[in-house]
Amino acid sequence: MTLDSLSASALPAGILFALVTTITPGPNNTMLLASGVNFGFRRTLPHILGISAGVVLLMLSVGFGLGEAFRRFEVLYTVLEVLSVAYLLYLAWKIGTSGEMQVKNGERRPMRFHEAIAFQWINPKAWMMVLTAATTIHLSADYGTNALLMALLFYVIGLPCICLWAAFGTAMRRALSKPVWLRTFNIAMALMLVATLYPIVLRLFA
Repeated sequence: MTLDSLSASALPAGILFALVTTITPGPNNTMLLASGVNFGFRRTLPHILGISAGVVLLMLSVGFGLGEAFRRFEVLYTVLEVLSVAYLLYLAWKIGTSGEMQVKNGERRPMRFHEAIAFQWINPKAWMMVLTAATTIHLSADYGTNALLMALLFYVIGLPCICLWAAFGTAMRRALSKPVWLRTFNIAMALMLVATLYPIVLRLFA
C-alpha cells in the first residue's frame, strides 16, 4: 500500500473530502465547542480522541461489510436515523437546560473517550461521511484497502480540525464566565445541535 498505487486524482479528492467534512459544523464539533467553553481543552481531550477513534472504526466497519448490510436492508438505516434524531435531541436538551453540560446522574463532566466512540454509531454526519467516502472516493481498487486509507485520512486530517473547535471554545471561557452568558451560549449550542438534524428530518418526513 503505497502512494504509487493511489489514483493521482483520488488522493486530493480524499484529502479535501476529509477536510471539509471534519472541519464544518456538525454534532461533534458543536459539542466540542460547548465542552471547550464548559470544561477547557485538557478535560475535553478524551472527547476529541474518542471522536477520531470512533470515525476510524466506523469507516473500517463500513469498508469491511457493514455498508453492504445497509444497502441490502434499507430499513436499518431508517432505524439508525430515528435513533440519531432522538439521541441528539436529548443531548441538545441536556446542553441547553444547564449552566454546564450534564450527563449521567447529574454529574458535570465532559464526554468520555468510550462515550465519544459510541456516539459516532448514531451520529448522522459521521455515517454520511463514511458511507459517502466508501462509495465515491476510490483510493484503491480493493474495497477494504480503500476504507483503510480513508480511515487514515479521517484521522490525520480530522483530528487537528476538531481540535480547533475545542480550542476555540476554551478561548471563549473567560468571555463567558458570567452564568447568564454561559447559559445563553449553551442554549445557542443546543439550537445549533438541533439544526444539524434538518437533512435527516426532511428525509424521514418527506
